[in-house]
Amino acid sequence: MGNLKLENVSKAFGALTVLHDINLAIEDGKFVVFVGPSGCGKSTLLRIIAGLEDISAGGIEIGGRDVVQLSPAERKIAMVFQSYALYPHMSVRKNLAFGLENLRFKRSEIDARIMEAARMLAIEPYLDRKPRQLSGGQRQRVAIGRAIVRNPDIFLFDEPLSNLDAALRVQTRAEITRLHREIKTTMIYVTHDQVEAMTMADQIVVLNGGRIEQVGSPLELFDNPRNLFVAGFLGSPRMNMLKGKVAAIGEAGVTIDAGFGSPLTAEIDPASTKMGQAVLAGVRPAHFTLADKGLPFIAQYYESLGTETYVYGTLEGQTEQIIIHRTGHFAPGTGERLFITPAAGRMHVFDPETGLALPRAVEQRSVAHEHA
Repeated sequence: MGNLKLENVSKAFGALTVLHDINLAIEDGKFVVFVGPSGCGKSTLLRIIAGLEDISAGGIEIGGRDVVQLSPAERKIAMVFQSYALYPHMSVRKNLAFGLENLRFKRSEIDARIMEAARMLAIEPYLDRKPRQLSGGQRQRVAIGRAIVRNPDIFLFDEPLSNLDAALRVQTRAEITRLHREIKTTMIYVTHDQVEAMTMADQIVVLNGGRIEQVGSPLELFDNPRNLFVAGFLGSPRMNMLKGKVAAIGEAGVTIDAGFGSPLTAEIDPASTKMGQAVLAGVRPAHFTLADKGLPFIAQYYESLGTETYVYGTLEGQTEQIIIHRTGHFAPGTGERLFITPAAGRMHVFDPETGLALPRAVEQRSVAHEHA
């Protein structure tokens, strides 16, 4: 079973603590992505799960077994690294077989596992080639195949697509996702690329400074980021932040004054804020709509992809960049004045002091209903 449990896991290198009290449970068969900026501790955490790094404190269970004292081989995991780490003098077939031969598997079992992995990864024609005769994408598939033949409880991927060009990244990303659906084995995947995280994961773990910021499905984190870091990290382009103050509080939410005489309505729990409180209103580029009146947006330039357009500019008289998204081709002139307003129910509100998102009124009503 490939379920994983981390309890109060910490890791220090001398006086430097790089992981702080990590608690995480991963169900068997899930595709989980660790994502965060460089230096956040995601690769260190993966190496700890693999047994390549010792923990300073805490516990680790895989399939209900305490594995803290077990070697990587005893943990029933297989790891795919950023570098392909293939033996250059061996054929693809020999690269796939090497680990099983060291474990003294029968030849018939080795051959059966190699052919099954080759079928899954469409590398049958390359079994007798050397790694130097393969493209980067083919080499990465061989590296994945070497993990598959071991039939592990958990696959660990450490930024496996970093060495591929853009087109191959997209292709290999799809192949790994398809592979997971076919073999239904737990996969933990490390990346700094939030697009990979959003498109591949059943569950995302957002790390920052050696701490878990939030855990949830891609849409949960996109629609309900718990703090400013998650809101800014997930989503491309980034979420826009508007400075404002609470101008009115009602039963259904609050009114925020962001200037320009155009109040913004947010469905925020009235008990979570107070009149005059400074807040940050977060709006994703796709959640701004054009209107006859609203916030005055001065277009500076745009990027059109034909099917969609991103327009970059500022609110009138301000310097903070604002990005809006439009479907199709849209070509405003430089300096053109547009009026924008957040789509209903699509605005997030954060406390600038704590960085935490203020709870939505609908969430509070839902909790009250459940307890009734």
